[in-house]
Amino acid sequence: MIFMMSHRVISRLLIGLFAGQAFWASALEVRFEPVADGVFAYVGDIGGRTAANQGLNANIGLVITSGGAVLIDSGATFQSARAIHEAVRRVTKQPVRWVINTGGQDHRWLGNGYFKEQGAEIIAHATAVPDMRSRAGDQLGALRTLLGSAADGTVPTFATRLLQGTEARLELGGTVFEFRHRGGGHTPGDLMVWLPHVQVAFSGDIVYVDRMLAVLPVSNTRAWLEAIDALAQWTPKRIVPGHGRVTDIATARSQTRDYLYSMRSHMQRAVAQGVDVSEAVKSFNVKPFLNLANAADLNPGNASRTYLEVERE
Repeated sequence: MIFMMSHRVISRLLIGLFAGQAFWASALEVRFEPVADGVFAYVGDIGGRTAANQGLNANIGLVITSGGAVLIDSGATFQSARAIHEAVRRVTKQPVRWVINTGGQDHRWLGNGYFKEQGAEIIAHATAVPDMRSRAGDQLGALRTLLGSAADGTVPTFATRLLQGTEARLELGGTVFEFRHRGGGHTPGDLMVWLPHVQVAFSGDIVYVDRMLAVLPVSNTRAWLEAIDALAQWTPKRIVPGHGRVTDIATARSQTRDYLYSMRSHMQRAVAQGVDVSEAVKSFNVKPFLNLANAADLNPGNASRTYLEVERE
């Protein structure tokens, strides 16, 4: 009897141990890598949102100032925001005092609630908030379907410090941050962040490398191209894109701008010639960009939405 009881206890302990190991193996691990002095980036998955990445398939930035840490984007959920915060603590003892949202996509801002609870001020462009409000329900619903309990605790929380116009400048913790907004891009509130003291730009979803960008119903490809040109005017030494490895302006142009420009030009000709949308999508030459991850899946939707956008102009 003693042996049987011991065997049962051991079995339960082993089951618990394996379950714990499985949980931690699937938990999101965020690691910030240095980009410049006091500047770091987490480079997320270039594939889609999954349970393993907790919906965080995007890059996150971190800037250490003398007055506190500045986080560039807050993650997709309350729990992924907590994982981001744990990664910040491994880099610095400075508290996260400011969070900058670079756009209205879920992984840019749905972690805001966690950081607000920590006392951080949330900053975004004024045009981002209406987009966030209009799509928050759909974004959170999709994440709950994908992640289940890993989405628990996530409450849409909006920026309280709103930037206006096309150019802005803030001094946060004694460090100068400059901002540019060109009427949108991937989302209406897309905001680029410039650190002049190290010549590093955080592009948000204005730049994708290594993977195909996504044109959404709320995207504006004309403004997107203007934003890339505005980014180039900073002549950055390094760019932390919204997705993909830390890069330079030449790669940003070849993998983001060239694709958008080619697609818009093709669709402008198609609309002018009265070619219908299905034929215009089929005839677009995507071959130069098929080396990008997800290209075959994303290009048809990108092309059709660009056609409709051009048709409305």
